[in-house]
Amino acid sequence: MDTTGLPARNAALSLRRGLRILDLVADRTRSGEPSVSLTTLSTALGTSKSTVLRLTAPMLENDLLRRTPDAGFTLGLGSLLLGQSYLEGIDLRTAAAPFLRRTAEQTGLTCHLVVPDGTDIVYVDKVETRGTVRMASRIGNRLPMRNTASGKAIVAFGPPELLDRVVEHPVPATTEHTITDDDRWRSEVARTRDRGFGIDDRENEPDIRCVAAPVLGHDNQVVGAMSISGLAVRFPASAVRSLGSGVVRTALEISVALGSSSAQLALARSAR
Repeated sequence: MDTTGLPARNAALSLRRGLRILDLVADRTRSGEPSVSLTTLSTALGTSKSTVLRLTAPMLENDLLRRTPDAGFTLGLGSLLLGQSYLEGIDLRTAAAPFLRRTAEQTGLTCHLVVPDGTDIVYVDKVETRGTVRMASRIGNRLPMRNTASGKAIVAFGPPELLDRVVEHPVPATTEHTITDDDRWRSEVARTRDRGFGIDDRENEPDIRCVAAPVLGHDNQVVGAMSISGLAVRFPASAVRSLGSGVVRTALEISVALGSSSAQLALARSAR
């Protein structure tokens, strides 16, 4: 917004009001309103309509805002491009790191962040605390989705065809608890979808229990999963539901940091 020639104090006030207008229009757009009227903006800012028109003029010129047929305002392509540039610059690992560290410290368990690659998952981050039992997993390791809680979470909330692709690639059992029956595995994916998180009950490693939830990107599509894992003696079956619910919330927080609007709505609903 051009504030040339204005005293510094007036320029700062104009900028704050202009940003407030963008926030108001964005909020109404997210709530499903097709446009925001001049009267609404004037009332919300506590200023005159002529002032609102003056403030919006440079934003209209730069396509941050657009006028609608009903003489209201909506976001313009310029705002979309700015938002897109910001979202595309967010790195999954960087966005997730503080949430993984917090969860590891709170639970005393190992946190993993994974991304899908075909019918496998690939570990891209791992956080352990001082009291955490060291696990064999390493960043860069690859495992079949079929044997992991993260894989189940990605399949359950990913594209429908992914389930069939995973089932078409059977893998050998690695423990006596590995689910090798296709129908049983499909049922477990359905249960994962219902409860919101996947469970690996000693299916990949004989003494390790794990829960995982999907992470969504700015397009609300699954881009990965986060999990917590630990020795079954420290992570009893009785704790799966409460820890799983916590992982779901943390995965939603990561998703919000990546720009997911559906994750933001889910967190808002859970807070009511």
